[in-house]
Amino acid sequence: MLLYIASVVYSHMGVVALSTVVILAGGKSRRMGCDKLALPLNGGTLLESAVRRFGTAFEDVYISVADAAKYPEVDAQRVIDVFPGSGPLAGLHAALSSLPVDGVFLVAADLPFSSPEAALFIMGLCGDCEACVLRLPDGRLEPLFGFYRRSLLGRCEAALQAGDFKMTALLAEASTRFVEPGEIGELWDARMIMNLNYPEDYERIAR
Repeated sequence: MLLYIASVVYSHMGVVALSTVVILAGGKSRRMGCDKLALPLNGGTLLESAVRRFGTAFEDVYISVADAAKYPEVDAQRVIDVFPGSGPLAGLHAALSSLPVDGVFLVAADLPFSSPEAALFIMGLCGDCEACVLRLPDGRLEPLFGFYRRSLLGRCEAALQAGDFKMTALLAEASTRFVEPGEIGELWDARMIMNLNYPEDYERIAR
């Protein structure tokens, strides 16, 4: 299945776009009460688990951080925020401004069941659009599991300079392909976009 999905993405988008995933690791974990990305999971940490998982499908795996020295135990390349403290949009901006690629797949590190296979499939659906993200059955968007093209860099920078850090605002201005869960078929799993915010969230998956 993975090889088939990869071939679809290659045929629609090319090798460069396929090869790069950026895992957002710059959050402050205030609701968790500790650094959630350092919590144990699957023989490593939550962040290490994400890096390993996406490393099975993407040639280049980056973590987006505000401090290059953070998470020294994680074997992954870094992209460093130019606008620290500005949320996921700053991570996307850092990736698009520093990486020589047509686009990146962006995923939050605190999605323990995020699927690289579904990521590849979503990328393959992007076509000529600037972004491609999931739209959930209740109408909500999941901007932290989606593909973003380099053409969005100018909009990202303008929004950050204006103090508008909302990813949904960027998607509203861009030519965005919204993907319904039914479009990804058997790859869809509601747990895929379940993030860990509170201690009880972690306790449920760590049992």
